[in-house]
Amino acid sequence: MLALQGLTGCGSPDTAERTDGDTRSVQRVLDRWSAAVREHDEKAYLAAVDPQAPDYRADRQRVFARLAAVPLASWEYRLVRTGGFAPAPGPGRRIAAEAELRYRLDGYDSAPVVVPVRLTFAGRGGRWYVAAGDPAGQQLWEQGDVTAVRGAHSLVLGSGQDRARLQALADLADRAVPAVDTAWRGTWAGRVVIEMPASLDRMAALLGAPAANYRGIAAVTTGEVGGTAAAPADRIVVNPEAYGVLGEFGRRIVLTHETAHVATRAATSGSTPLWLSEGFADWAAYRGTGRTARQAAPELADAVAAGKGPQQLPADGDFGFTGEAGRLARAYEGGWLACRMIAEKWSEAKLVDVYRAFGRKRPAKEVLRKVLGVSPDEFTARWRAYVAGQFGR
Repeated sequence: MLALQGLTGCGSPDTAERTDGDTRSVQRVLDRWSAAVREHDEKAYLAAVDPQAPDYRADRQRVFARLAAVPLASWEYRLVRTGGFAPAPGPGRRIAAEAELRYRLDGYDSAPVVVPVRLTFAGRGGRWYVAAGDPAGQQLWEQGDVTAVRGAHSLVLGSGQDRARLQALADLADRAVPAVDTAWRGTWAGRVVIEMPASLDRMAALLGAPAANYRGIAAVTTGEVGGTAAAPADRIVVNPEAYGVLGEFGRRIVLTHETAHVATRAATSGSTPLWLSEGFADWAAYRGTGRTARQAAPELADAVAAGKGPQQLPADGDFGFTGEAGRLARAYEGGWLACRMIAEKWSEAKLVDVYRAFGRKRPAKEVLRKVLGVSPDEFTARWRAYVAGQFGR
């Protein structure tokens, strides 16, 4: 039974029975709302919306129309808890509620993506209606019309973007997936979902963070680490502004890097250092391109030339999106060279073994000794020498 805040202790049995009945009624409204989306029934969808909330009703009508372009396999609202009662304009009552939107994209999500939603329900004339709500975590279809482009290994969803640009994104993603597959050598979904909103600000809204955090960042991958085969597909969210200024090669590297994060997500945990997770993604992206260390790591090359070569592997804090841009670039470049060194000096298979071992939450001392036969200090010393050697120092 769902607990109703503010109704314990002194509430009468009649009140408790009424509120429990209201809770069940609210869930039934959500069930009908969910079914209306799945069945593409606009009339039924709008019938669940408060007729005395014309602005919200018009907004939901627009969103419903946009969902027609999204290939949904499932769509369901689940009531999590109610937050008490408040007077509603005119006759009736209101219930504030927290719910979850659970949806899957057809052919891409093996389990539902879960989005928290806050809703207000109005009781009028013996019926409950959805009267207001937040924008469902700022999903793409809340931001504007959606265009969907399917590739051989990808689904690209865009808002405020022309189809040609989205098709080009799908084409690059379709090249990235096989490239990552040969680098990772492990089981994964072998497909990616990419979202390209209309602007940097819209990207930040999708991610629930300030736009300043992503300025200059071409793309990020969302999703929980340490997932299972049943985990939903991650989302690669593209910053149209930073991505747009890249050349063809840069875009290819970005898409392959982010695809590597999707492939390795289930084997990644909080114990995986960022020099390894980001370095592996860059290694997979640059693998087979023929780019030299100086071409791919210019910031680190300049630091070494100035006698300021790194002494320690990049710390997790060095990968923050905010702060000095050069430090972030050097962190990525240092992680890439660490992974490149493992692949060259030991083997590509050993690099994957190192990644998986860290993901199983093994301490660095155990991982490096067991997989590579060196201590953390020895590994760091070899990496310093490798970095210096790449730039002629």
